[in-house]
Amino acid sequence: MAWSTLHSIPDNICARWQSVGGGACGFNSICSMGTNRRPRCDCPFGYILNDPNDKLGGCRRNFSEQDCNHEWREIEAFTFREMLNSNWFGGDYASYRDVPEDWCKQNCLSDCFCVVAIYDQNKICWKKRYPLSNGILKPSDGGKALIKIRKDNSTVGSPPPPTTTTPQFQTKRKSQSTLIISGSVLLGSSLFILMLLAVLYVFKFKGKTPKKRVQYPTVPGVNLRSFSYNELEEATNGFKEELGTGAFSTAYKAVLNDENGKVVAVKKLHKMEREGEQGFEAEVNSISRTNHKNLVQLLGFCNEGQHRLLVYEYMKTGSIADFLFKDSRLSWSQRVQVAIDTAKGLCYLHEECSTQIIHCDIKPQNVLLDENMIAKIADFGIAKLLRKDQTRTTTKKRGTRGYVAPEWFRNMPITVKVDVYSYGILLLELICCRKSYEQDVANEDEMILVEWACDCYRRKELHLLAGDDEEAIEDIKRFENFLMVAIWCIQENPALRPNMKKVMLMLEGSIDFSVPPDPFSFISSV
Repeated sequence: MAWSTLHSIPDNICARWQSVGGGACGFNSICSMGTNRRPRCDCPFGYILNDPNDKLGGCRRNFSEQDCNHEWREIEAFTFREMLNSNWFGGDYASYRDVPEDWCKQNCLSDCFCVVAIYDQNKICWKKRYPLSNGILKPSDGGKALIKIRKDNSTVGSPPPPTTTTPQFQTKRKSQSTLIISGSVLLGSSLFILMLLAVLYVFKFKGKTPKKRVQYPTVPGVNLRSFSYNELEEATNGFKEELGTGAFSTAYKAVLNDENGKVVAVKKLHKMEREGEQGFEAEVNSISRTNHKNLVQLLGFCNEGQHRLLVYEYMKTGSIADFLFKDSRLSWSQRVQVAIDTAKGLCYLHEECSTQIIHCDIKPQNVLLDENMIAKIADFGIAKLLRKDQTRTTTKKRGTRGYVAPEWFRNMPITVKVDVYSYGILLLELICCRKSYEQDVANEDEMILVEWACDCYRRKELHLLAGDDEEAIEDIKRFENFLMVAIWCIQENPALRPNMKKVMLMLEGSIDFSVPPDPFSFISSV
């Protein structure tokens, strides 16, 4: 009777990935092949064994995890340790193609759910959540794992230091006492000399008072710098390098005359009527109190005579318009992230500010990118502000052609839904990587993006919108979902448009939503 094989040891048990469980070595561990075809299990840097007596039982973090309630504040508390040729298969929840390694790191740092980022030779960034499964050391991969750990070595459940005193410690304490006495004498002498210098300084400059900077009276308690017009004129080299211009202002690049030579953007507001003056005051008061990673930060202002200027952080990468409508296009994964970042910024303005802010001019030129390709909304200072006891307002038409909501032209109440409409147009441009209106097209049906996109959606011809974007075609399900979100946002009836909180959840796939109706069906009833 011949023997038959029922079970055998695989050549590489580390490579047998499991859809359920942590893999051959357990969760949060790295498996490599040792001698006798047996796995060797190790914990990554910053991790320790769950059970010191069980090397196959997995690992756990030996530091406190990132606080999701204050993830932006905690970015500086974390850093990365590299592990070459390492990967965890499964558990990734986001990927970005054709991105630099530094961008991958920054994206993971700003995401409290990301514990490891895998960066491979094809410039693809994979974000992994906790716990990590199916870890393997595979030299043939050529990529690297970026392990996110705390800088301060704060561990979980660290034992307290010993309190027993030995003769060796007593000898050390005597030496320390000698050092302390010597240090105290030196410190006392130094303080005496400093006090003497201070007295001499006071007598020398008695009667002379330094020039006091006048603070803008409407921004008490806010960390903003008040600039003189001459300071900003010098910083901009006579307003020489223009960054962009709009209906209310022109922006210039500037270098501050401080110890760091900080580069900033100075927005010079045009000569305004009374409404414009009120808009400036509202901008300084409201923007100075906004704080979100997807909003451009206001650093200072000038309110001198007829001169009104605002000083913002400088976004050297420019606006997304430079990457959507020119030769250097953003990849599909980058456009997805820009769409989500912009939605988060708008959601903050609409729902999380102490004073609700309607932007009124959402467009690609007002969505800027920092050096890490994080999108930030700019130029929301001209917006109409809504107090807590108000729910809607009516004002003069604002915005940019092609992005303005229909209610601006119909004497209807202006609410946050005008921003939702503009965002829908922006989202269509991000999806299709083209302007909302293009005259030079082969087929005239494609001139107006909104109409063409809706027709393609009804006919299920999404490939026409995706064009030659292979990454978008491979991710066609998300492409279709984003298209559906955009159509919901551009509904002619403001009541049918979702709020930005819901838009954000729809984009992230956190909630289900129905097929959008024809966005133009509301026209005939108005």
